[in-house]
Amino acid sequence: MRVVVTGQQGQVARALVELGAGRDCEILALGRPKLDLAAAPESIHDALAAAAPDVIVSAAAYTAVDKAESEPDEAFAVNANGAAAVARAAHFLGVPLIHLSTDYVFDGTKSEPYVEQDKTGPRTVYGASKLAGEQRVLAAQPDSVILRTAWVFSPFGTNFVRTMLRLAADRDKIAVVADQQGSPTGALDLADAILAIATQLRADPDPALRGVFHLTNAGSASWADFAEAIFSVSASVGGPNAAVRRIGTADYPTAALRPANSRLDCRLMAERYGIALRSWRDAVEPVVRRLLNATI
Repeated sequence: MRVVVTGQQGQVARALVELGAGRDCEILALGRPKLDLAAAPESIHDALAAAAPDVIVSAAAYTAVDKAESEPDEAFAVNANGAAAVARAAHFLGVPLIHLSTDYVFDGTKSEPYVEQDKTGPRTVYGASKLAGEQRVLAAQPDSVILRTAWVFSPFGTNFVRTMLRLAADRDKIAVVADQQGSPTGALDLADAILAIATQLRADPDPALRGVFHLTNAGSASWADFAEAIFSVSASVGGPNAAVRRIGTADYPTAALRPANSRLDCRLMAERYGIALRSWRDAVEPVVRRLLNATI
């Protein structure tokens, strides 16, 4: 199976490339300049056609959540128009598409985890651009899975785990928001699931395997809980750690409003695909250890 992934530097793209090396599949990550989601649709189509995919994973995105508030055109160009161009190419090539989306399509006010059928209501430019991307992808390529996830971390790139370890290296106490709830999700776990989904999509035309799904690691946490878990693992192996000072969202203002509730109900994925990810706490430990080993 030849899986073509949009984006080269993203956490999920890099996780897929790493996992693919040990599987009976070939992972090809396409990024700029060969593939630019802000470019003309024709160039996106040509790049994907030349890659000859069996499955396309649409992972590239404009992810600067705060910056998007002042750059809406740029966010929509990539997350909506670019995603639609990828979907049209997938439809033309006759290959299934897995498109990554986000908890930001919801307003974050629900008290329970969000299910796929809940009303969307993004409160940020980033969330609105990702929702538009979902809609355009499904319209252009019905043979698609929209995979909403949240709070992604990994040994790659910039993410919360790496940031906390860096800050703890020279601080005794770190202020972390405690009134936002979500499910931290390991990119390597997510990539493993994506490859399983891709295999089933190719083998089974059942419409029940297409559409919108939620997928995160099991369990939930606040950002403060997440930070404390990171420091606990780090301290256990002699790495940097710090005390967490729990603060409210109002104490840490940002240009884009973060959802108070980012928890996603993942039961539909378990029912349709038989896929359920392990606890986020189990997923974070090897990432912390790997990042610490890389700095030794």
